[in-house]
Amino acid sequence: MMKWRSKDLDMYIQASEYVDTAIVPLIPITWGSQMKNHILKGEFPLILTEEIERQLKGRVFLFPAVTYLVSESDEDVLKRITVLTDELENGGMPYPVFITSDARWTGMEEFGDRLVNIPPVPLEHMDEEYQREIVSEQVKHILQIVTKKWQNAF
Repeated sequence: MMKWRSKDLDMYIQASEYVDTAIVPLIPITWGSQMKNHILKGEFPLILTEEIERQLKGRVFLFPAVTYLVSESDEDVLKRITVLTDELENGGMPYPVFITSDARWTGMEEFGDRLVNIPPVPLEHMDEEYQREIVSEQVKHILQIVTKKWQNAF
């Protein structure tokens, strides 16, 4: 697995010529009455990105989530994401992919084709087998988007 861990960095360094895609979850944070809704919007992308990293091991690197306060302005959050995107692209990761369940970011031109917005699914009360099916379907969808980026590069 290639995650944001020191032991995985050695593996990345050895395979860096093949690892060209950064997977970055976008996670909203808030406190109060809307907390559970926003936790769901963060939990689902984390589950999906873990599975994407597992399936595309050796080609993607799973970065820590970009967290932001729900109360932050779009401009402030986008500024941080732009800096991260530039850093990744200039550092040899030409395909940063941000995964979120927060509809707030849908249609923002600043992301270009780097954003995948997956509606959140409340998994907590579902049967485990059904949870796996839902995660698998969403991961397939995201994998198609990521592999299309790779195909378009050639």
